[in-house]
Amino acid sequence: MRKSDRLFEIIQILRSHNKSVTAEALAEELEVSKRTIYRDIQALQAMRTPIDGEAGVGYMMRSGYDLPAINFNANELEAIVVGLNLLARTGDKSLQQAAKSVANKIESVREKTDSLMVSDWGVELPDDVDMEPLRTAIRLDQKMSIRYRDDAGIESQRSILPIAMIYYIEVIVLVAWCELREDFRHFRVDRIVHSELLDDYFKCSSSDFI
Repeated sequence: MRKSDRLFEIIQILRSHNKSVTAEALAEELEVSKRTIYRDIQALQAMRTPIDGEAGVGYMMRSGYDLPAINFNANELEAIVVGLNLLARTGDKSLQQAAKSVANKIESVREKTDSLMVSDWGVELPDDVDMEPLRTAIRLDQKMSIRYRDDAGIESQRSILPIAMIYYIEVIVLVAWCELREDFRHFRVDRIVHSELLDDYFKCSSSDFI
């Protein structure tokens, strides 16, 4: 995470709490060291961000501090809220956490939209399945090594080029080029036993799929 993004997240976290937040809690949520949090708080205070507190005690944002409003009209905002709620049905824990963060940011500058509700029934993934590396590989055009278990329970080792993710109601499918089969394959995410990002990258364009 870039420093600018981290500073913004610290502001959002402090604004969402009505009591002090420790550096340890901030460090855990942002996955950095406490020393990094201390430096970031000092940087924010130097920019006259109204943060009270000190190391070892905790930090709190003084009331009245606000960020620029989000410029969405009512329909756009409701579409975003429904879309964020639908993420609860994907089973993708890291996306769900990101959706919650976005919703908190929206609610901090807009009226609450509690009247918009979405059922959370949907995909159930095993606890050891982490979707974030899969989406990272797609975003960076990065090869992956996976161990995959088919519907007969037979496992195989694959080197793949991840291309897309398809979120169905009951299952998530990873679309990739499989170097073992030398063809495109659809892999059910809940059948990926292990995945690992490789140091190799690839580049694909829309013409590759025509």
